[in-house]
Order: sequence, then structure tokens, then C-alpha cells
Amino acid sequence: MARFETDSEARRLGEALAGLRRACGLSQAEAGRRAGMTGQGWGLYEAGKRSGLYRPDVQRRLLAALDVSPADPDGAGAGPAGLLDAARGMRSPAASWEEPAPPPARRLRLSDDSLAPWAGSGVVLEYLPGRWPRRGQGCVVETADGRLLPRLYERVDGDVLVVRGGPGGLAAEEHLPDASALVVSAVVARLESE
Repeated sequence: MARFETDSEARRLGEALAGLRRACGLSQAEAGRRAGMTGQGWGLYEAGKRSGLYRPDVQRRLLAALDVSPADPDGAGAGPAGLLDAARGMRSPAASWEEPAPPPARRLRLSDDSLAPWAGSGVVLEYLPGRWPRRGQGCVVETADGRLLPRLYERVDGDVLVVRGGPGGLAAEEHLPDASALVVSAVVARLESE
């Protein structure tokens, strides 16, 4: 199996990884969290600055975090070309990794004042699935049981998502296990009720 040693090949692999992540609608932070690393660590792979990007086991781990399988007809697993094959398989002829289509925004109308004074009952939150929120930013958490929880994002502690809002109001922290928080999406707009 050939090894890619040049900076241009490292950049090419990193660009393929970045394109796959964007095509999946994930931020670097979310992709990193899924792979068990920080968003910065993920970004180093995308920049081609981590030598481990050449390793088949690392590529399998990164692709698994994106729920992507490389085109692998012989069943040999993801090799250095596996990441590139996966990227080619997801790319349409008209698509450009530099300008991915943003995911469509979704809306959720608040039915109570659990986020007041940040947002009260009747306010519509517009959020982007897959865009990770900043600390103190509104978010919508999709849970394993299908609920949508509007909250304010605080942080991630290991495998626990820490948010504010809900039954305890903004003063209380709520700890959601990673297994119950399937998707965390940043709120990009608060719209007053009509």
C-alpha cells in the first residue's frame, strides 16, 4: 500500500475530510466530539497537519464519526485512498467543497417561558441542524426519544452535554448524557410571534 508523504497529498486528504464533514452538515467541534477528540484536533487533520491522517485505522475512525463508508469493493478497509474514495463517492459533478449548500434552517415555537428573559413563550427559534453553538448561545437538542429541547448551550463535560433552560429555568444547569442528545443545533435567529 503506497504512503503519501508530500505536503500536497496531506492537504488533499485534509480537504477531502473537510468536504465530507461539510457534506454531512457537521461543525469541526461536532465531528471531533463524535471521533472522541476536540474540534481543534479534527481541524488539524483537515489542515493536513497530523501525520496520522495517512493511517488506515485513523481514516476509518474519522469516516465512522461522519457515518461515511469508503468505496471499498475488495473489503480491505479504508487505506490512504479510502478517504479520497469516500469523498469522490459523495461529490456530485456540480458540487464544490469550497461552497457547500447550507443545511436548511428549521423553526421551533416556544410553548413556555423556560428560557425567559432570553426568549419567552410564542417566540420562534430558527436553528441550523448540525451547526454547533457557542457558549451562551441558544440551541435545540434533538433527543433519542424524538423530543426537541430548546436550551442555552454551556459546555460539554466528557460525555455529558451541559445546557441551561427547561424546568429549572435559566438559573439551573441541566446535564444531558451524550447518548440521549442525538443532535445539537445552534439557534441563528429569534423571531417574535405573529
